[in-house]
Amino acid sequence: MIDNKIHLFDTEKNVELLTIKKASEWATLYTGKKVTPSNISYLIHYGRIKKIGENGNIYVAKQDLVEYYNSFNGKREISWKDKLGDDLNWALSFEQYKESETTKHVHRLHPYKGKFIPQLVEYFLDSHTDSFKKEIFFKKGDIVLDPFCGSGTTLVQANELGIHAIGIDISAFNAMISNCKILNYDLIDVKKELDHITFELKKFLSKTKTTDFEEELTQALYEFNIEFFPTPDYKFSIRNGKIDEQEYGYEKEKEFLPKYLSLIKKYNVKLKQREDKTFIDKWYLQSVREEIEFVFDLVKKIKNTKTKKVVSLILSRTIRSCRATTHSDLATLKEPVTTTYYCSKHGKICKPLFSILKWWQTYSNDTIKRLSQFDKLRTNTHQICLTGDSRIIDLTSELNKRHPALAELVDKKKVKGIFSSPPYVGLIDYHEQHAYAYDLFGFERKDDLEIGPLYKGQGKEARDSYVEGISKVLLNCKKYLDNDYNVFLVANDKYNLYPIIAEKAGMKIVNQFKRPVLNRTEKDKGAYSEIIFHLKEI
Repeated sequence: MIDNKIHLFDTEKNVELLTIKKASEWATLYTGKKVTPSNISYLIHYGRIKKIGENGNIYVAKQDLVEYYNSFNGKREISWKDKLGDDLNWALSFEQYKESETTKHVHRLHPYKGKFIPQLVEYFLDSHTDSFKKEIFFKKGDIVLDPFCGSGTTLVQANELGIHAIGIDISAFNAMISNCKILNYDLIDVKKELDHITFELKKFLSKTKTTDFEEELTQALYEFNIEFFPTPDYKFSIRNGKIDEQEYGYEKEKEFLPKYLSLIKKYNVKLKQREDKTFIDKWYLQSVREEIEFVFDLVKKIKNTKTKKVVSLILSRTIRSCRATTHSDLATLKEPVTTTYYCSKHGKICKPLFSILKWWQTYSNDTIKRLSQFDKLRTNTHQICLTGDSRIIDLTSELNKRHPALAELVDKKKVKGIFSSPPYVGLIDYHEQHAYAYDLFGFERKDDLEIGPLYKGQGKEARDSYVEGISKVLLNCKKYLDNDYNVFLVANDKYNLYPIIAEKAGMKIVNQFKRPVLNRTEKDKGAYSEIIFHLKEI
């Protein structure tokens, strides 16, 4: 049995047992990388290895450690530490969560590049402590600020935790996404309006030939793909080098094209629009454009303001998925696609979208479900995202106009701290990623006020401008912060800019947490990390 003073062996189960300290020493030797007692505690806490014993007498089986470090996750952890450094904090990988949990409820109301997962926000905002997070930074009733609000992850998680939150974003559409997530809706009214629009859209389609055309095209594609891209034989042949995918795919793409063109002629389908001056002109087939305008006209007639906002967001999400592009290029548009094509993602011939109906219905149902889920978790707290420039915004004045209750709270108790993910240098055009929405809703674009936009690149001038921009944001936000504030900024700081930013803002970096980013939506699945900088007043 287990000796409570010095562990050796569990004779009943025939396994060698190690204390957490001994386990970390053994794992360090076994992997050739530094494994701390905190790393072992993480594996126990998240069920990667089994805990044996209670209270001060906790052991793990050596065999469990062997199996973990030989598994995919274990090998990945060691591999990533080799590439990214021993200071990589695997406890903040949140590898135990499925995608459905990292995109839970309203967090997936609309796609958004560059957002962090809710579990990361929750980790720093909630009231737990552990071997990494040794103190509580925020409590219920506090106010947290996110001056780069993006799609509103901080606002939503603050609400779940009973914390008030204020977001700021230069993009009017980002503010719309954020506010739609935290609004409290009359879901019966939302569903009624969605059902009405769906009914009218189907009636509209019945007067066109789009549905008949798509049905015949879909059937023709099905028969062609069954013959020439049989599953799983086709993919097996590619993996074993029996088929050159690029050559074969291009050959079959050309072979199917005459059938596609004959159906276009038969149903007199219009493909390209007359103009390509705007994003919507260029990236949508004519039939899709007509449906978008038809639905948008119905949305504008909705009387309930909140309902109108969320239905508008559903339309935006729908049209994003209906752009005339290939499935593999949806996130990084190249050229509009108006014909059938070989799809490397699905391993068959695919087609562009000629109608929004399918995605409209899918996202309508999905949104109702997600709003209902969040309603069960929401707390009686205040959240809002303001549209503005965080470098100069007068928070008190804007809150007095938009949310007097929050303005009063800020005046009484100040903002406890910041949790935010600033834009990275030269990585994303935050306005351009939602260009279709700016075209549709007529929002004013303020690309020139973005900090670190893609078009400015990553050269010295761009980096200097970035440092100046982020430090000005922090200096402006400090006016509203409590004396003993905590600022957390999530960044991939490959240019080592944040020490300079902190100094310019009159702050000091008191801690930093380097976390692996495992579940990225981009095509690049390689080793990647980001740092959560913890800043306080000098």
